Amino acid sequence: MTRRASDRGWWSVRVELIGGGNAGELWPRPGRLFVVSEAHTFHVFAEAIDDAFARWDRSHLHEFTLPDGRRVTEFRYIEDIDPDRELDADTLTLGELLQAGDEFGYTFDLGDNWRHRCRVDGQDLDPRRVLGTVPDRPLPYWGWGVIPDAYGRLFDGDDGQTPIPDPDEPWPWANAPEPSIVTWHHPGHYTRTRNHATDRYNE
Repeated sequence: MTRRASDRGWWSVRVELIGGGNAGELWPRPGRLFVVSEAHTFHVFAEAIDDAFARWDRSHLHEFTLPDGRRVTEFRYIEDIDPDRELDADTLTLGELLQAGDEFGYTFDLGDNWRHRCRVDGQDLDPRRVLGTVPDRPLPYWGWGVIPDAYGRLFDGDDGQTPIPDPDEPWPWANAPEPSIVTWHHPGHYTRTRNHATDRYNE
């Protein structure tokens, strides 16, 4: 029987969003660091990633790709399973298939292909020191970057044709300086930022 997560070793796992959907390729890549137990299943870790990357439409398949090319996916939604290439995300734990230093992939929504690069940064992490508690599920404890909306929506009711509404109050304030960092979004191709202070592109 699998022991509880609190009885097993803990890891730091880095997850970076490479791109997908209407956002195209992302640079710089937004990322999160997770406290993860080796006893957590891949399915539970997938849910934690989707929470941290603001996924509100969960009606899509997801899968992990291991360093050896095998896939960890949701058997309950698949009819034709290749046991040599596909593993069950609901039963297998990270500790059974990964070790420190391993890089692996995670894809949410196999149609829009929101791709993530994952890496086990280290083992023997103390969740009490990092989080102040021992969580039941994987939790992010550090992060960076802007998370794109899965459908490219910028505001509530955005249908791709309605003009962006004016803010309720003057924004950001009268005679405000130009922004120092500007983002260009080219749906289906890439998203990048430019820092006007250094006059260089982050790409």
